[in-house]
Amino acid sequence: MTDGELKATWRGHYGDVQGTLAKMATVGRVVTAFNANIDAVIKVKGTRIAELVAATGLTRESLDSQMARVIRTPADLVRGLVRCFAGGFAEEWLIEDPAVYQWACDQVGCDRTQMGGQAGIVANAMAVCGVADVLVHCASLPADQSRLFLDLPNLRSTAADGGLAKARDIAREDPPMVHWILEFDGGDVLPLPGGDIRCPKSNRFIATYDPMNLGLHVDQAFARQVAALPCDAVILSGYHLLTETLPDGTRGADRVDASMDVIRAWRAGSPACLLHLEVASTQDRVVRRHVLEGPARQVDSIGMNERETIDLIELLDADDLAALCNREPRADHLFRAMHRVFDHTGCPRVQLHMYGLYVTIQRKGFRITPAANRRGMQTAAVVAAGKAGTGAIDTPAALLWALGKDVSDVGLGELKRLAALPELGGAGGADGTLLTTGIFEGADFDVIAVPTILVDRPVTLVGMGDTISSVSLVAAR
Repeated sequence: MTDGELKATWRGHYGDVQGTLAKMATVGRVVTAFNANIDAVIKVKGTRIAELVAATGLTRESLDSQMARVIRTPADLVRGLVRCFAGGFAEEWLIEDPAVYQWACDQVGCDRTQMGGQAGIVANAMAVCGVADVLVHCASLPADQSRLFLDLPNLRSTAADGGLAKARDIAREDPPMVHWILEFDGGDVLPLPGGDIRCPKSNRFIATYDPMNLGLHVDQAFARQVAALPCDAVILSGYHLLTETLPDGTRGADRVDASMDVIRAWRAGSPACLLHLEVASTQDRVVRRHVLEGPARQVDSIGMNERETIDLIELLDADDLAALCNREPRADHLFRAMHRVFDHTGCPRVQLHMYGLYVTIQRKGFRITPAANRRGMQTAAVVAAGKAGTGAIDTPAALLWALGKDVSDVGLGELKRLAALPELGGAGGADGTLLTTGIFEGADFDVIAVPTILVDRPVTLVGMGDTISSVSLVAAR
């Protein structure tokens, strides 16, 4: 079959998307927890960075010194920004002192604010997709945070009195949790005494002031409200922000365990609800292992990207496979990695969202059929492309912006690699139908793979994985 014929076949499969999206209105209630924050985005030029260097009294020697990657003073924030600008790479440093937070508000500012945090991003996506009632957990919900939620009546959180209210209208007396995203352009020049620094690659430096989410603070009023209501799905994230030991001496693992006590209370009231864990990039190895051995074994579904998949199998004595996936992050190698996670955790559904292709492996007899999973994944692909192409999925038109566009050549190439695996019917295996149907039904597990629609010049890629995982699962119900 030629690539043109394959694209036509997949165009036919994608014909289900509009109807699948419409059926999301039949989903009664989705809960998203635990992290929502304010992303303060600003484009910084080299000349402006030079002004900040001078204002904070930094010398060339202090800029070059290898100090801790933490922000305790304004100079530390500028030092981190210069480091990332000079290297053309991305890093995230934490602001520990509230006085530095205030300095950043006054001296750094921002060009725009946008929703940050998996729970917040997913809540907006679920609400605009039409889910009847979306409940979003917010550790902090002042007016600056609430105005980043879509102005929709089906999107609710807890107000100051502990009752549920429209999230957009809430203004609790909480401190804002802000992640400054300082973007810079490749080729830009930072003029400094002793010689200019030229940025080799466009990237960003993130300075985060978020003590509540960094400690996985749980709003007990929200926890009580959800425990008393039936729900269809819980989308869970936020563990990636934890460290082995928190500033107050608390163990990050203990915060994970405390959150799972809350989740168990929610499931007691809704035994049939689907619980999905979005892994996210968890830098702390101790926390990552605790999540792998704890929540990942207790949920119904796991979502992860290429990097997060590799991070998990590094914990499973699979160094050779991890190294292979690092060198060649291809669908065939990554499938074997995600299969290791699937086997180790016993989680009945594991989904990988990689560039150009989404892959789900699920236990035989899982409550969502392979065909329904494919419909959900295709819907997620259209919604994600709409987000990338328009910058926001805040209207029904934006959701369907990419409908009718062909799947990408990159996606078809990765699907061919996957379909060639002997264990999935290729290379002399069973029937090789994965390439044309996106579905392989095995003896013990099923695999669903969907080539996606790629946008040449995306307006945004923020929150893409969270959107993909949540829409894939909820649209498939």
